[in-house]
Amino acid sequence: MKLNNLANGPREWFPMRVTYKRELKIKDQLDELGIENFLPMQYEVTGTGDHRKYELVPAIHNLIFVHSTQETITMLKMTRRSLEPMRYIMKTASDGQGKEIMRVPDCQMENFIRVASADHKLIHFLKYSSFLAKPGCRVRVTEGYFAGVEGVIKRIKNNKHVVVQIDGVAAVAIAYVPKQSLMAL
Repeated sequence: MKLNNLANGPREWFPMRVTYKRELKIKDQLDELGIENFLPMQYEVTGTGDHRKYELVPAIHNLIFVHSTQETITMLKMTRRSLEPMRYIMKTASDGQGKEIMRVPDCQMENFIRVASADHKLIHFLKYSSFLAKPGCRVRVTEGYFAGVEGVIKRIKNNKHVVVQIDGVAAVAIAYVPKQSLMAL
């Protein structure tokens, strides 16, 4: 059953908190309903000794991005028990008074998805911290696998990386981009 067009209006990207590490269950439900979503994944080594294996797990626990209308998401949260654990992420309102539901612009989400979906050897997921809020030089990658991606140069463990971030929510760093492949914005 496809529900993504229940409400009129443009679809937007909403970062959503998911309680108790139920991201994969929520993703499965949204996929089944035809609701576009993105759950950043990465490989993690599990087990010890000869019993080690790589397992694909959520890269950022308790977070999923949903591309729909606010009305559709709210209706699904109220009518489907399995989607009730989703919570809107709030931010300070643009007028500085009160709180509003966070939305992510399409172009920012496209950059994030493109980088976060890359081979795990090419990227590093970062815990969002105060250093990411510090200003950095905005750049666009001009060639190679990440050509067209826009991000900010940040120093991480004494190395410069191009970081694509969703302010206050998530960040992913490209492991290496040659300096000649960057253009300042």
